[in-house]
Amino acid sequence: MWLVDALTSGFTHPTDPGRLQLFRIIFGTVLTARFALALGQGGWDRLVPGSLSLHLAEQRFGPRQARLLASVYRPALLIRTTAALALALGIAPRLALLVVLAGAAMELLYLKSPNAVRYTLLTGSCLLVAGNLGNGLTIEHAPSAANTWALCLLVLITTDIYWNSAWQKLRSDQFRTGLYLAQWVHTYTQVRNQLPHRRGQYAVPAFVRRHLGSLTDRDIRIWRLLAATVIAAELALPIALLIPQTMPYAVAAGITMHATFSCLKPRQLITFSGLTTGTYVAFVA
Repeated sequence: MWLVDALTSGFTHPTDPGRLQLFRIIFGTVLTARFALALGQGGWDRLVPGSLSLHLAEQRFGPRQARLLASVYRPALLIRTTAALALALGIAPRLALLVVLAGAAMELLYLKSPNAVRYTLLTGSCLLVAGNLGNGLTIEHAPSAANTWALCLLVLITTDIYWNSAWQKLRSDQFRTGLYLAQWVHTYTQVRNQLPHRRGQYAVPAFVRRHLGSLTDRDIRIWRLLAATVIAAELALPIALLIPQTMPYAVAAGITMHATFSCLKPRQLITFSGLTTGTYVAFVA
């Protein structure tokens, strides 16, 4: 297993640098989509005078700092989106990466639940320590140790994300018993027509709403089985991704699982699902 060889060699074990370069393209593409979507549904006017966001910023940072944040907010949205696209295209990738990470970190100042931002900064830091990010859309395959440390970090981060998520789900009686998923879909089925910005925010298929959108004993049993499947998948995926014989099946299972997650909250999960499945390229032997 290449990861063991890399760890025991002190990260001098040669690996394919193209794997990290491909993740750079994926990372830039996902962040371009995230930043572009942030311009819509009120995002452009988030910190305009009289807005609740600006009022909260004034309470948190004080009037002077809040006004400074508001003055740089819109230019920063445009600059970071351009930088993310440049990163995906491989144009001055290291400089573009620094701008992208700074633009993502800005969201920590005003988002209520910035978990996606933290994950972005974490995976982006792996690119930051890479020795060869490549240029343009060209992928290099000559073995070298330039990106070995960065690839190991990506694997360890993804493994920690999956195993920690599985542990939290195991500790949650509501999730483990299927009640969380059953109640979420049931509530969404009842109120979906009253939700703001429903297009792009929620995408639970009509089939699921019709057949699993109630709180009957049958529905809860099915959701309990699905919850157990998710926990098992999160525990098994990191190991299965590292084994060449099981990797194709693990990739298919992981993409299917994240696509299913994204039906619950497409816009909110685009970053997590996109970057997590993107890290699969780091597991390749």
